[in-house]
Amino acid sequence: MNTPSNTYPDLIENSPKKTRFKGLGQYGIFVAFGLICLVLSLTTRNFLSWSNLIIIVTQVSINALLAFGVTFVIITGGIDLSLGSMVAVAGVVAASFAHPDTYPVLVPVLMGLLTGLAMGAFNGFVITRSNVPPFIVTLGTMTIGRGVALILSKGRPISNLSDSFNFIGGGQLLGIPMPIFILIILFALCAILLNKTIIGRYMYAIGGNEQAARASGIPLNKIKMVVYTLCGGLAGLAGILLTSRITTGQPNAGAGFELDAIAAAIIGGTSTSGGTGTMAGALIGALLIGVISNGLDLLNVTSYYQQVVMGIIIIGAVVLDSWQHKKN
Repeated sequence: MNTPSNTYPDLIENSPKKTRFKGLGQYGIFVAFGLICLVLSLTTRNFLSWSNLIIIVTQVSINALLAFGVTFVIITGGIDLSLGSMVAVAGVVAASFAHPDTYPVLVPVLMGLLTGLAMGAFNGFVITRSNVPPFIVTLGTMTIGRGVALILSKGRPISNLSDSFNFIGGGQLLGIPMPIFILIILFALCAILLNKTIIGRYMYAIGGNEQAARASGIPLNKIKMVVYTLCGGLAGLAGILLTSRITTGQPNAGAGFELDAIAAAIIGGTSTSGGTGTMAGALIGALLIGVISNGLDLLNVTSYYQQVVMGIIIIGAVVLDSWQHKKN
């Protein structure tokens, strides 16, 4: 019988990470993104202007952070529907400590981040300690989180935030909005974690074949705890950015954000079956959603039609993922 140390390399070598997106599928999302940008640049006057591009990336930053987190989760074969609620709770908690002349700006940031990490860890704990599917667990915590946000804020927005806190989401450095710098840093860190560490390899292995991963000695529960905790931490950071940007802690903030994040991950090539996905794909998926939304705004297309277009794109991405999975 092979020991875990002997079987694990074979598992990684044969995992979907090594075979994902062969042929056109490997670059399809990037080709689609380029074509859409080309079409919008030809049909609208201001799409390629520097100011509009900055607006797009700034608006995309929050969804991209959530997409990074949920990409970790989906790669391991899970799902997280509580992202929007975590954004709301983390934002409300951060806003509660961000009033002028009270605490240094580091305090509300840490409190919001710890809130997201704690909620993510709670998801991971329940999922790993019970036989309840992640869909059901995170659906429940989605409702719990929304209620907690309303309780903490007493159902009212928390305003009067300090200038130093508002700078995080609304300030600029060298003419570039702060959310863009945060997005770049988190993208690099998440990509390194996924591609250059043993934890990232474990994620792919678990999503590719959980039974084989268990037989190879991979600590499934520990890795899933890490994954859901990371997802919660990124949601907490997204909540801080959103609260800082709109200068209030809104208990109803983040509604539907989980769907946009999951859509970005799937559009970017993360397989709903688990085992495949990249941070670059999640980023491009989020940018694609932002570009399409911005382009439709410039074309004066109403929000009703925009929702229809995004729904079609999501269904198409899932269908392509299913075809690719069967082919592999």
